[in-house]
Amino acid sequence: MSLALPETPAPASTPFRPDQKEYLQGFFAALATTGHLGNKSVGPDLGQAAPAPAPARFHSTPVDDLCQQEKWKHAEHPLDGWERLLAHASADKAPDAEHNYRFRWHGLFHVAPAQQSYMLRLRLPGCSITSHQLHGLADLANELAGGYAHVTTRGNLQLREIKPRDTVRVLMRLAELGLSSRGSGADNLRNITASPDSGFAPDEVLDVRPYALALHHYVINQRDLFDLPRKFNISFDNGGSLSVAADTNDIGFIATRLRPAGPDLGQAAPGTGFRVLLGGITGHKDFARDTGLYLAPDQAVPVAIAMMRVFIDHGDRTNRKKARLKYLLEAKGVDWFLAETAKRVPFPLARVPTEACEPRRPAEKHAWIGARRQREPHTYSLGVGCPVGRLTPKQMHRLADLAAHYGKSELRLTAWQNVLIPHLPESFLPTVERAVVAMGLYQEASLATGGIIACTGSWGCKYASADTKAHALDLIRRLPSRITIDQPVNIHVTGCAHSCAQHYAGDIGFISTKLADGDEGYHLVLGGGMDQEQGIAREIFKGVRATELLDTVVKVLTAWQTHRQRGETFVQWTRRHEVKQLQELLS
Repeated sequence: MSLALPETPAPASTPFRPDQKEYLQGFFAALATTGHLGNKSVGPDLGQAAPAPAPARFHSTPVDDLCQQEKWKHAEHPLDGWERLLAHASADKAPDAEHNYRFRWHGLFHVAPAQQSYMLRLRLPGCSITSHQLHGLADLANELAGGYAHVTTRGNLQLREIKPRDTVRVLMRLAELGLSSRGSGADNLRNITASPDSGFAPDEVLDVRPYALALHHYVINQRDLFDLPRKFNISFDNGGSLSVAADTNDIGFIATRLRPAGPDLGQAAPGTGFRVLLGGITGHKDFARDTGLYLAPDQAVPVAIAMMRVFIDHGDRTNRKKARLKYLLEAKGVDWFLAETAKRVPFPLARVPTEACEPRRPAEKHAWIGARRQREPHTYSLGVGCPVGRLTPKQMHRLADLAAHYGKSELRLTAWQNVLIPHLPESFLPTVERAVVAMGLYQEASLATGGIIACTGSWGCKYASADTKAHALDLIRRLPSRITIDQPVNIHVTGCAHSCAQHYAGDIGFISTKLADGDEGYHLVLGGGMDQEQGIAREIFKGVRATELLDTVVKVLTAWQTHRQRGETFVQWTRRHEVKQLQELLS
């Protein structure tokens, strides 16, 4: 379409009439809106100065102030990087820093120099997987990865040693299994966890898995929710005996019941619902705090989405170290955050005092190991111990077979790097227990080793300073012969300040370090806990040699048993003493 011009233009000195100005302003505004003029100011002088262009912004932050990762996202959304991934796979090419960051939106992490290959992290919402899917992952691990899988501390699975040329094939095979790794890394909502016994625990307040699944499917179908300022964790706790460590998450939904008679509940409806915790990040020495917010069950998912969008709009995009939800809450306050959340949901938010709700049932330590009765009569789940979370393809196939032949073809994963096989008839339980032991796993553990977890460590992670899995395995094998204890204790071995094994939240925690002579070592922390034992462990010693790890644990446990008061738990004993006193007892 062409614009007809008058044969004789008006002299330049002749001013435009008001109606001409109005027409021309509208005309050029329309062109600018359609993109035909780009960002340039075009048109005749309308008798007023053109407005200064607004500085380019990404969300609420000027582009010039963005950190490097946010500038990459501003240039091209990482979900649009499929062709980049195809090109790297075709060339069998390792990624540079930018592409390593971008490919994490597909769940792929290039972990050089620890391993010159990719790690793939899955999404298993609600910590659940089917026998068919586990069979398929076992084949993937055997054919296109390193011949093993790791159960993670988010009730999830990782495959490792994937060559660049095989990345696209792996993602296609995942899709065929009905699985996804989309958004499982970088600045995204990570795997949504739920109490692993949800739906069959006899003591649960609410089956929370449907809410974890609903949130998962909403998020992976909403493009804007793949653009957080930093990673984000959400957990749903069913209120039963088996902990999901919800208080270590950015948002923790705790199933609870309102007391039948209590203080004025305002907008809260009586019955079963969720209390909401915010701001957990134990690597930064903080747990999620109760906000007083009480939600009906069907409000949890929209509130979670609204909170994520508040974080998207207001989170720090200039400093990666301050980009987690914890720091937004500290800067703006919980009241401000809840007020912003309330603007984005179609119902009022109710806050009720803690005493209006029934207290949460205490979580049982080591409840993730061994046989436990389900709600259905004569039916059990079996917690299978996987030493430091490692499974071979043969073990994965066998676990899938057990779940299919004796259960309902369903398995659950836990935050303690082990597997539950639910829905086992009581008559078949001994058979399944024997099969678990025969495949090199276990369904019984000592009170000293049943709660040992470890991150990947230097063998597979460039940030770690020690081979944490190897050292934790050594503890699992040798500790029972060195000491016997009468109460369960958790030992967390982590490789760096990211604290994937949450060393600050364990009874005994180790974080790796390089010693002055270059050897592997650890700093020792004591007295951490989750749930009813919530607390950050305190540092007792620096620079314990990795070769002295076993002796150190034996010394710590011996001191506790020797000096404790009657019935005193490990956490109670450590917190009763000052750091200096503990150092003297252990010297």
